[in-house]
Amino acid sequence: MKALRWHGQKDLRLENIEEPAAKPGKVKIKVEWCGICGSDLHEYTAGPIFIPEGTPHPLTGEKAPVTMGHEFSGQVVEVGEGVTKFKTGDRVTVEPIFACGHCEACKAGYYNLCSSMGFLGLAGGGGGFSEYVAADEAMVHKIPDNISYEQGALVEPSAVALHAVRQSKLKVGDKAAVFGAGPIGLLVIEALKASGASEIYAVELSAERQQKATELGAIVINPKEYDVVEEIRKRTNGGVDVAFEVTGVPPVFTQALNSTRIGGELMIVSIFEKEAALHPNHVVMNERSIKGIIGYRNVFPAVISLMGQGYFSADKLVTKRIKLDDVIEEGFEALLKEKNHVKILVKAE
Repeated sequence: MKALRWHGQKDLRLENIEEPAAKPGKVKIKVEWCGICGSDLHEYTAGPIFIPEGTPHPLTGEKAPVTMGHEFSGQVVEVGEGVTKFKTGDRVTVEPIFACGHCEACKAGYYNLCSSMGFLGLAGGGGGFSEYVAADEAMVHKIPDNISYEQGALVEPSAVALHAVRQSKLKVGDKAAVFGAGPIGLLVIEALKASGASEIYAVELSAERQQKATELGAIVINPKEYDVVEEIRKRTNGGVDVAFEVTGVPPVFTQALNSTRIGGELMIVSIFEKEAALHPNHVVMNERSIKGIIGYRNVFPAVISLMGQGYFSADKLVTKRIKLDDVIEEGFEALLKEKNHVKILVKAE
């Protein structure tokens, strides 16, 4: 089958590899759509970050080259021995986390914080930028008929956003700011709406992404036009209750922190390639808190339910659809060169 493989930084290759088998406990899926994630872009431009290079991943036993893609949906074509929850023809999406099940985090239920945690599509185990994937039954989720396969490919990134909001101390009626209106930032806006935020500010430079944030109901603040911290504090009478940093850009980290009120909270949702400066007094003198999240846990069913109510709409977020043959130039390179894109979906054929 055809698959996109990561061989090294700026070295992605479309290759023909063997189809995965439906081994015991596995569900074999014909991939329909797979989204290009910001994490995929980080691996392309600055990796390896999550991809094991040189030493095999402790849970998958694999190392580079690996097949990429972890935001995907598809149809079940075969089930392995012992699988009882799925049958051929089921429409599904996959929660692409590998966890050991026996470390302290796993035993406490925090499987996304597993000491050996990896992602399908980054740590091995196959990936959505291919024709077929075989995934563990426990990590496969059915999607109802009223949710399209395109929508199904957005469950994974939407889960990141919903987990970020759930882990924050946001309450119904609170005010929030989202720094960065890329795919995850826009999904955080949707999650904030679903969670009852009364005002949502979106800080974004791109005109196209500003428009998307506006369409989703956010109040856009353009950093070219305003001192962002001063403007947010003025409009909210002292700062937002919770700010979400979704850019991975060090100076934005400081802005996001300082946009929160006394006793406010900064949620770090992004992956940083470089260190960010922090003056502790910005936290201490206002009794603020800072919290980070990675991935998600136990939220896929909630995301799928919210999608059935119209949240996290693919129609509002997907800006380009391409074929797997074109994924490098029309996908990865386009996202680096054309800043008007939000989410690009790739069709496995």
